[in-house]
Amino acid sequence: MATKIRLRRLGAKKAPFYRIVVADSRSPRDGRFIEEIGYYDPTTDPATVKVDHERAAAWLKEGVQMTDTVRRLFVQAGVLSRDDG
Repeated sequence: MATKIRLRRLGAKKAPFYRIVVADSRSPRDGRFIEEIGYYDPTTDPATVKVDHERAAAWLKEGVQMTDTVRRLFVQAGVLSRDDG
């Protein structure tokens, strides 16, 4: 099973709120997911990013891929360093 860490969109029109989830890459963006490991709120100033560092590290250790946006958010939240690939 190809698993990814990606964003799941919630919130109203023009007011997005995202949850950071671990999901099968074949499932739809807002569909079934395996585990929720954090959230991202771009509407606040500055944007709010909250991540469960232990769960994120555990999934990354398993070899789960992440989207480019999630990678940027993990660097911002301190889960990854800028040097990590």
